Amino acid sequence: MKLSQLRAIVAVADRGNFSEAALELQLSQPAISHAIATLEEELGVPLFARGRHGAVLTPAGERILYHARQAMQHIEMMQHEANLHKGLHGGHVRIAAFRSVATHLLPKAIAQFHDQFPEIAVTIIECSAFTHVEQCLRDGRADIGITCLPTGEEFETWEIFRDEYVALLPPHTKISSPKITWEDIAAYPPVLLPCTPCGRILHSHLKTLAIPINTASDIQEDSTVVSMVNQGLRAAIMPRLAAVPIPPKVQVYSLPAPLERVIATAILSNVLQVPAVFTFLEMLRKFDFYSLAKFAY
Repeated sequence: MKLSQLRAIVAVADRGNFSEAALELQLSQPAISHAIATLEEELGVPLFARGRHGAVLTPAGERILYHARQAMQHIEMMQHEANLHKGLHGGHVRIAAFRSVATHLLPKAIAQFHDQFPEIAVTIIECSAFTHVEQCLRDGRADIGITCLPTGEEFETWEIFRDEYVALLPPHTKISSPKITWEDIAAYPPVLLPCTPCGRILHSHLKTLAIPINTASDIQEDSTVVSMVNQGLRAAIMPRLAAVPIPPKVQVYSLPAPLERVIATAILSNVLQVPAVFTFLEMLRKFDFYSLAKFAY
């Protein structure tokens, strides 16, 4: 069954004859007659009674016409939805991001975008690690990902923010010098580190540049790590944004050998983006994440 056959039955029923239906559809009368005849052959029932006064629907034709009209309406709705997604008067943008970015950075950016394009829906897919963000993109479950550099070669990326790793020490810690030392951090064994891929980057950094430190990475929730530090039970090293909100009495220091994670926007290379996604990407490129992060800190 073809779309041209559905159009033909609706046009003939509306016009009452084949010649006027042909004019409406800008086809020849033989083409309309052929479309109806082949449809009748496929269905096994006559749809029209032909006579000197035109074409009159048979009882079976009346019932089938109802379904043909329904099908045409659904096709128009499909085209309408496609047009919305091709334009900026509708559509849907799906963003995958790890927790700290999804919590502290993206909502403000989405709110700004919504002010300009209120008819475009934007949803966040919260991931436990940036490696899961990239998998969401590969699986087609997200249009845009907020991840950490470096990424796989299949992604096109650009940096939007750099997040410093910081040492969190208990409230009553006494530091003799203005800058913290590795010995100051190592005084609270085991020092808690993230258990996500961010933790692997940190492990490598410590192994290369720090003294041997007794560490642990068995706590998954960032908020639990911060709470342990606030209660004086442990020290921790983690990305500053992941630690927010930091209790006021927890002492925060830059590492003796600084380390940052580079946060970036990622999309799959060589994928045609619909206008809604492309426009959101342009907004992300211009958004001031550094000012927003300072406010979150």
